[in-house]
Formats: sequence, C-alpha cells, structure tokens
Amino acid sequence: MSVCGEAVGAGSLPSELVVHIFSFLAGPDRLRASAACSHWRECLFYPALWPRLRLSLRVSPAERPRLEFLMRKCGWFVRELRVQFAADNYPSGGGGAAAAAAGEGAAAAGDGEAPPLCPRWLDLLRTYLELVLCVLSSVRNNRNLQKLSLFGDISILQQHGSISNTYLGKVDPDGKKIKQIQQLFEEILGNSRQLKWLSCGFMLQIVTPTSLSSLSNPIANTMEHLSLLDNHIPGNTTLITAVELERFVNLRSLALDFCDFTAEMARVLADSNHVPLHRLSLLVHSVSIMHKSLDSMPEDENWKALTRNSTNLRVYIMAFDVKSDDMLRILKPSIPLERIHFDSYITCVSGAVVDLISRQYDKFLTHFILMNDVIDMSGFPDLSDNRNEDPLVLLAWRCTRLSLLAVHGYTVWAHNLIAIARLRGSDLKVLEVTEESIDFDQGELADQDVDPVHNLIEQVSLGLGRPWHAVMDIELLSVFTEPTRHFYREMQSFSEGI
Repeated sequence: MSVCGEAVGAGSLPSELVVHIFSFLAGPDRLRASAACSHWRECLFYPALWPRLRLSLRVSPAERPRLEFLMRKCGWFVRELRVQFAADNYPSGGGGAAAAAAGEGAAAAGDGEAPPLCPRWLDLLRTYLELVLCVLSSVRNNRNLQKLSLFGDISILQQHGSISNTYLGKVDPDGKKIKQIQQLFEEILGNSRQLKWLSCGFMLQIVTPTSLSSLSNPIANTMEHLSLLDNHIPGNTTLITAVELERFVNLRSLALDFCDFTAEMARVLADSNHVPLHRLSLLVHSVSIMHKSLDSMPEDENWKALTRNSTNLRVYIMAFDVKSDDMLRILKPSIPLERIHFDSYITCVSGAVVDLISRQYDKFLTHFILMNDVIDMSGFPDLSDNRNEDPLVLLAWRCTRLSLLAVHGYTVWAHNLIAIARLRGSDLKVLEVTEESIDFDQGELADQDVDPVHNLIEQVSLGLGRPWHAVMDIELLSVFTEPTRHFYREMQSFSEGI
C-alpha cells in the first residue's frame, strides 16, 4: 500500500489472498462479511470456502429468501450438505410428539375422517414443501456431492397422527409438489458421481420404494452409509428390499425401521462379498409394528451369522411406545447391542425387559435411556416392584461398559441411585435423572438429623467422583427432545464414529 499510494486499500488485494484470509472465519461470519461489497461477496462464495453446509431451518416463510440466496451460491458445488427442517414454532391447539402419539391411537381406533388442521398448520406444511423444493432443486446437478443428509422434523404437523393425503390435498391439490420433490430426489441420486453417504430421515414422502433404483451400480457399490427412515409411508411399503441391498456391498453403516430389517437383509449383509458392517441403527415404532409384522425379523441364528462376518458390529435401537411382549421377541441374545433408548407416551417398559437387557448385553451396552411421558396421576411406574433387586441397579452391576444412564418418568429410589453411582463410579460419564423421578424410603424421610436430598447429592457425587445434581427441569435433560429428532441425531453421530 505504501508503494501504490494511500488510495489503495484492502479492496485491491488479489482474490486468492482474500479467499485465504476469509478461510479463517466461521460460516456465520463469512455470510456477514459477504454483505460488505461485491468483491468480498464474490470471494466469500469461492467453492473452497464451503465444502460443508449444515443448515437448521425453521419452517417459516422468512427462511426462504435467505435459503434461496445461500443455496444459489453454494448448491452447485457443496460436497457435504446436511439440512434439518425444524418446525419449532407451535401454533395454538397443541402439537408435538405427545399429540402425535395420541393421534396415532385415535387413527388406529377407527376409520373416520381426520379432523381438519387449523390454517396455521396448513401454512406450515405448505412452507415445508417449498423449502424442500428449494434445497433439492439447488443440488440436482451437483456431481461433487459426497454426503447428503436430510431430516424433516415435522412432528408439529402430526397432531392427528401421520399426515394423510387429506391434509396434503389441501396444500398440494394435484400432488404436483410431492411428485416434483420425488423426481428431484431421484435426479440427485441419478446425477451423483461421488456420493458416499445418503441419509433421509422422516422427510414427508420424499423417498419412494423406487428411489434407490436411480443410483447407478458404481455409486451403489461404493456407498458407505445409508439411512432411510419414514413413518409416513402407507401399509406394508418398504423403502429398500433385500434384493436392492445386494448392490450396496461397501456399506459400513445402515439405519432402517426395524420392521424393514428382515432376516433376508441380515443374510445379505452376512455374505462374504459384503464388507463388514460396523454400525446398525434400528427404530422400533409402535405404528410400524401395527401396520407391518415382526414375523420377518432376523432370528438369533441370523444375528450370529451377521456378527461372524462383521465382528466389530454395534447396534443402536430406539423403541417408541413398544409393548414389553414385543420387545422380548425383538431382543435376540446375539445382537451386539451398544445403545438402547426407550421412549413412551402410552406404553411403559417392564422390569423384565430391563433385566433381559442387562443379562444379554453386559459385554456391549454403553448407553441406556429410559423416557416416559405417560400422564398417570397414580405416579411413575416402579421397575423394582415385586423384585428382590432393582433392575437398574442390576444393569449398572452387570454392564461394566455402561457410560450413559438417563431416566425420566420412572421411579428411581434414592438408595438405588446411590448404588448405581458406586457400582459404576467415574466410568459412568453421564448420569441424568429428573428430580421428579426420584423417591425416598419412609425411613430416609423420617430421619430428622439428615436431609435426604442433601445426602443423596453427596453420596452420588462421592460415588461418581465428581459433583452431581438431579435434573430439575426436564427441558435441560440432554436426551429430552422429540423422539425422531433425537434418534436421527444420535444415529448420525453413532454412524460417523466408526
């Protein structure tokens, strides 16, 4: 600048140098800097600065112009695209997963017409479809895409259960938008030349049973991760068959609805032509069990064959409102179960299921989550009823690799919580129990010299070797979130941790 004169400023720097300087900025700061001038904007959207794009979008019309701008700039070259459509602005009238569960029960009870959605909900559904179209149309010709992950958190739109064609017909009367979304998705798969990771979770009718046929054999043969999850598909429809799975010989991680993971699929993955599978995430949902069947699920010999070919295989299962009798059928002894999450609004887990888990998976289990939002004025269920030993204490004793235990909505006796902390000690990295789930024996409450709450905190802290407190607000519980969102997030990190 001293050579060229005072009139020369930072705007005269070569573009290559500007791009290098901006590479040290975080994504949000880059976007802010792009508003400074046209030269900076041109430099800030250089492909090397945006190899990965991770977006969490509110289902709101205000998101669309910002999304269109960003996707127009980056959609054609981004290598990793992860988008979450988060409908977090609940309109009046209720919503969320609890309402969805109630709606599912109502839908199962009869075949009457679904109640009408309020105009605000229909606006959200309309906006959701427009945002999905914006994202897919911007990457349809991107041949550099290596990782595509889409999650549609639309539980807000499920007050009356799964979104039916009646609701879609109000915002997409002739089905053109849905067809366009499905065609764009198939175009993306058909145009891909480097895709290694494909993850689509709970995106409303984006994936069809024929979608994967758009992938060429070379791409299918080199795919490393595949997750297809959609609880809106009708009846017995599955998104992938065992025959289609045969093309994915290089698959290292897989996530499916449990009812779609059949014994035949397990045999395909156990074949010597297939590389060893490292991660398998399975969602067991009461709605899927109701519409489909457990008759085709893998038997214990299928799991044994699979683990012989995939010695490092680990399994993550989330069960949502599944009856204990069904869980006892599902939990085969040879499953290398590392993580399990029970979440319920209608059906509670029995002590027998917890006891079975602690006996069968003591060598593998690291994560155990027990969530219950059943509204029962008589109190929380007690897993230790009519048992000599509390199932959760036995779980902590038997499962020596246990590193995360989270409980809400089940009675956890204070003395048992202290025993769990002492058994696992500092190896139990996360121990989260909501304050309302903890109960005390009458003897502990009758002792005037000891504050039972203070004593519990002190003893658990000593057992863990670090300060500990009960979770006072359920919203602060790390696993408290809409179940499908939590499963998808955990599945992603579980699969990436190979």
